Amino acid sequence: MNYRLGIDVGGTNTDAVIVDEQLQIIASVKTHTTRDVTTGINQAITRVLEDAKIDRKAIKYAMLGTTHCTNAIVERSDKLLKVGVVRIGKPATLSIPPMVDWPDDIVKAVGGQVHYVTGGHEFDGQEIFPLDEEELRSVLRNMAGKVDSLAIISVFSPVDRSHEERAAAIAREIMPGIQMTLSSEIASIGLLERENAAILNASLYEVARTTAQGFRDALAEAGVTDALMYLCQNDGTLMSIDYAMQYPILTIACGPTNSIRGASFLSRRENAIVLDIGGTTSDIGIVQQGFPRESSLAVEIGGVRTNFRMPDIISIGLGGGSVVREEDGQIRVGPDSVGYRIVEEAMVFGGSTLTATDIAVRLGLADIGDKTKVAGIDQAFAERAHRVIMDMINEYIDRMKISRDPMPLIVVGGGSILAGGEVEGVSEVVKPVQSGVANALGAAVALVSGQVDEVFSFENISRDEAVAQAKETAAANAVKAGAERSTVEIVEVDVIPLAYLGNAARIRVKATGNLPGVNAGAQPG
Repeated sequence: MNYRLGIDVGGTNTDAVIVDEQLQIIASVKTHTTRDVTTGINQAITRVLEDAKIDRKAIKYAMLGTTHCTNAIVERSDKLLKVGVVRIGKPATLSIPPMVDWPDDIVKAVGGQVHYVTGGHEFDGQEIFPLDEEELRSVLRNMAGKVDSLAIISVFSPVDRSHEERAAAIAREIMPGIQMTLSSEIASIGLLERENAAILNASLYEVARTTAQGFRDALAEAGVTDALMYLCQNDGTLMSIDYAMQYPILTIACGPTNSIRGASFLSRRENAIVLDIGGTTSDIGIVQQGFPRESSLAVEIGGVRTNFRMPDIISIGLGGGSVVREEDGQIRVGPDSVGYRIVEEAMVFGGSTLTATDIAVRLGLADIGDKTKVAGIDQAFAERAHRVIMDMINEYIDRMKISRDPMPLIVVGGGSILAGGEVEGVSEVVKPVQSGVANALGAAVALVSGQVDEVFSFENISRDEAVAQAKETAAANAVKAGAERSTVEIVEVDVIPLAYLGNAARIRVKATGNLPGVNAGAQPG
């Protein structure tokens, strides 16, 4: 019997599950997330292995959904690398410099050097100017030894990436061994947003390396020595450690997508609204055909506007640890929370802070801690507080709905006890068994994926040829990310005409595949 270990790091809790070959949970734990994150991961691994009582060498796959990269950007970590930025598009792109609208503190954290090079393409794929290789070589020599990584961005590279690829080849000659990000591999149309995403990705290489090494060390210390390791992507799928170290930005916001994927798996519903209530926040998203719906809007990460793929998620300050107070006759719930200190500060655990969990216990919605400690809370006050909670849930679920037709609502997360009233505009409310660890389960049962999001001009290639080329690239990317080649299949194709670019279209393709050596029949649909 082979097993999988899935771990997900949240703001309050770090959860872990072990599943067997039939994807049945045989052990699960919920531990507190620690300030350094890694300690909490180690504790979760140790505890879930102790509960499972299995041969640790029988664990063949280990998956981690982590907040390391998100935290590094938000906290302006000293592990962020200094990035050398090469923008290919001179003289057409000189009016707005890179990082122009970034917060000063993150510019200070990642800003290395910025250089412009003659070259780039028009929207239809025609060269603005040929790439000036001598100018590029001079720029690279100037940066050698002064920056930790490179971000190479060429204007309209999603239409033609040849200048970025040639610049990368020259960079490898002059700066051997340096890690670099090509913007066309990260994001789509929109020079500044794509550039921002590329710079952030290039700044995260050391964070990704230390995360991977920490995960590897934690597994080895626990005796898990035969497992293939994967990190979770923010589309609800997996990527190998090596792939993640090249594209660490794809781990950002993987927590909510793990919950969405896990909720879909537990409830056996492929199309639904998912409400994941944690200790500090609640995330609301949509699962479509078993995968999280992606946002069509630019997304800010740590104050930086980007346009790489991100899940369509609304986060609100409502969780089991949310502080409840009355001010001027009005009851407020959150957004401040006691977080992982809930077992010390919530009233049901002997603390003095009134939390949303205390309200749920007082109203008989949950049996947690010592209910006698909240018996003194006025019934009418508790009911008013719970109405505030349900009003928040109803408001944001209504915002996420994609049609007037009611959809199922799947409620998961450690704070799911809060959703104890009527939810408006949904066809049913489903609270699966094991919903408290849906996020870690989502990591454990995920597929491996590869994607393509490119703009094709149909002047020199037909629509069918462009779609076929995109499918082939997406499948190859899935294999690079760690999928078994023979199991890869195309699960999503979108062709979006771009009228303002003439005879062109944006083509998005997703391919998924099984983990190496896994029977296809054991995978979730």
